[in-house]
Amino acid sequence: MACILLLGAGDLSAQKTKGKHVKINKAASASALDTVPKMEWFKQAKLGIFIHWGIYAVNGITESWSFYNHEISYEDYMKQLTGFTASKYDPDAWATLFREAGAKYAVLTSKHHDGMALWDTKWSKLNVADSSPAKRDLIGPYVDALRKQDLKVGLYFSHLDWSHPDYPSVRSVLEDGNHKVNPFASPPAGKEDADRWESFLAFHRGQLKELSERYKPDIFWFDGDWDRTAEQWRFKELRQQLHTWVPGVILNARMKGYGDYKTPEQGVPVVQPGGPWELCLTINDSWGYQGDDQNFKSTRQLLRIFTEVIGMGGNLLLDVGPKEDGTIPEPEAKRLREMGRWIKKHEEAVYPTIAGLPLGHFYGPTTLSQDKKTLYLYQYDIPRDKIYLKGVRNKIKQIRVVGLPGQVEYTRSGGAEWVHIPGILLIDVPQNLLDEYVTVIAVELEGELDLYHTAGEAIEVN
Repeated sequence: MACILLLGAGDLSAQKTKGKHVKINKAASASALDTVPKMEWFKQAKLGIFIHWGIYAVNGITESWSFYNHEISYEDYMKQLTGFTASKYDPDAWATLFREAGAKYAVLTSKHHDGMALWDTKWSKLNVADSSPAKRDLIGPYVDALRKQDLKVGLYFSHLDWSHPDYPSVRSVLEDGNHKVNPFASPPAGKEDADRWESFLAFHRGQLKELSERYKPDIFWFDGDWDRTAEQWRFKELRQQLHTWVPGVILNARMKGYGDYKTPEQGVPVVQPGGPWELCLTINDSWGYQGDDQNFKSTRQLLRIFTEVIGMGGNLLLDVGPKEDGTIPEPEAKRLREMGRWIKKHEEAVYPTIAGLPLGHFYGPTTLSQDKKTLYLYQYDIPRDKIYLKGVRNKIKQIRVVGLPGQVEYTRSGGAEWVHIPGILLIDVPQNLLDEYVTVIAVELEGELDLYHTAGEAIEVN
């Protein structure tokens, strides 16, 4: 694979020359954070699809980290290029599947940490169009297919690039007693080169401008910001540049304070994150395709996670890992279709909704309609008794099971209405009305939700 290494290094002079056309200002404009995109569509999207696709699918190994952590040599990792064909890549089928799943947006890895671009970038030969049997741009057809299905377009882009010769030109901010120098990320002590870092920043901005102007994404989903400071990356300036190139583009939080929404991974937050957010989650245990990983989450488990997330006002960004030929493995596609059928049945409880009740009112997640007049309760298990709902002062119009005709019976137990202390609503849902995965109960209220949420008090007037 010496030829690939030579392509990366030999392309350096061209990158430096082209860098002159991308202005890198050390002093960013004070207006960089003044550009705040409209987030309403994102807050109501609820479900997005994450797509990790790259040459790592050829051997079915971990994306980028496998060579960084010395599980495989860099040369052997790059040999996968010769097997990356995209021979069955059908972005229209992807978009149709995502739409069927109930998703409103998708995010594709345009370039992971390995530096391998999925589009025909002019900034490096390290792209699948120039250096793999795929021999074409894979991003453009994806963008077109999503927009035909009225799905928002997200592009993942790694700030760092472990293949670029100028990336390891300054020290990583992570280097301490627990983080040793890695030659893909940092130079040896005393070998820093500020000019080479400038060259990398020109390359970095050049590729981002290329993606921006060619594809006009709705989201830039960044990763790999951890090795450098915000000042080294010049993220304040970058935010302004991105909004100049793509007005209104949304940026995730991996911008060291200059993004728009948080992206926790792999674990449902116990405490609701502040502001817009999404949970990034794999269907099995791997981001990219790994054929040996058959530890798939069940549809019931995925829907439980999904409803917990939307109950806290977030989105679920659920990951799939296509094979090298571009096909999405059937166990993953099957789960997306099953989720989609459930979402379609319960659509009113999913979007448009807002975060539901604080903890303590119901033993499960809840959402609330935008007009705050219908409360949706997510019941996971088969109830052995009536279902309890606490703290709702409103009079009840009706209670029903979403997706089914008719109403269900309920009573109110206890409380002191004359001092506005509500009793407990006891909702009786017959077992024949329970959903296979998650049952959703709609509580229709008289007026906007009026919630009793205190530590309790003595009743002094009877």
